Amino acid sequence: MPECARYRRFRLRPLTRLLSSRRRAWLAAVLFPALAVPAWSGEPRLEMPGRNLVVHARGWAPAGGWPRRIGRLEPVGAVSLSAEDPAFGGFSALALWHGQAILLSDGGTFVRLAIRGGMVRTLATGTLPGGPGTGWSKLDRDSESLAVDPATGTLFVGFERANVVFRYAPGFARWEAWRAPAAMRLWRDNSGAESLVRLPDGRFVALSENGDWEKREWPALLFAGDPADRATRVARFRYRPPRRVVPTDATALPNGDLLVLHRRWDKPLRFTARVARVPAASLRAGALAVAEEIAAFPPALLGENAEGIAVTREGGATMVWIVTDNDGYFWRKTILAKFRLLDAPPPSRTRIGPPSR
Repeated sequence: MPECARYRRFRLRPLTRLLSSRRRAWLAAVLFPALAVPAWSGEPRLEMPGRNLVVHARGWAPAGGWPRRIGRLEPVGAVSLSAEDPAFGGFSALALWHGQAILLSDGGTFVRLAIRGGMVRTLATGTLPGGPGTGWSKLDRDSESLAVDPATGTLFVGFERANVVFRYAPGFARWEAWRAPAAMRLWRDNSGAESLVRLPDGRFVALSENGDWEKREWPALLFAGDPADRATRVARFRYRPPRRVVPTDATALPNGDLLVLHRRWDKPLRFTARVARVPAASLRAGALAVAEEIAAFPPALLGENAEGIAVTREGGATMVWIVTDNDGYFWRKTILAKFRLLDAPPPSRTRIGPPSR
């Protein structure tokens, strides 16, 4: 079905990359103290050329097929992406631009795919040309979120651990600017800018992965413009996700509303994903932005760690794209799925019983 592609990297990731995300830092600190990554010096570092690997894209559907609709999402199709490399995957962010799907891993590698006529073709692959740390490892360069300027193709990446935002030229040709917002400084080490969104009016939103579970309030930032420009004003607000899930990525709808992707880990290695909508009017300084759930994916439907979401417009319809993160496990799937956003909620299921007496 889809064409094969070439994937550029320059070395396999270390053992810690192949472990579950919550155990990597613990293992590095407890079992391998000599390999602990030093704190970022504050200066971006450049990368070296990579080597090519073949990536395959194949049609995919859950066991039993897709249901007709999942909340307010109607399944359109999905592919499973793979490569002959146990370290392939780990995609934590997704952006759509001019017919391209841009996938970014949490180790600083990217894949740019052309998706046309039901076919998937790789346009370019590589590693980020500069960023915090030396790259290749989540422990060092944890690239978790991605946004793109629709007019220019300029790319913005949010990094956990370092809690910084970088701006890159179109196609990740070079890095142009970076910023470590003071408002992000106290965000937890492995729970930084998990989501970075460019709104239609040019503002940006960043969501932390971790928050106050008792209050159900997650820290969030609103940038007046370019988040990598140190002169851009920043305002704080709070985000309230659906219960028992954490936000993993977000994207903006044409009217300025947010669609936020969430995850819950259901042991062993089974995941629930939820998509929620946030009104544009609640994205303001000091506000509490409350999410309304519009779709839920139980483990039997997706079953993987959904970490990237983006939208496109096709023939007047809004399409929602989701990519999963295989957490470095070569036997787990990297799924890129497409859904149509439905405006009306699903019909209520009213139980009909015998007439009351």
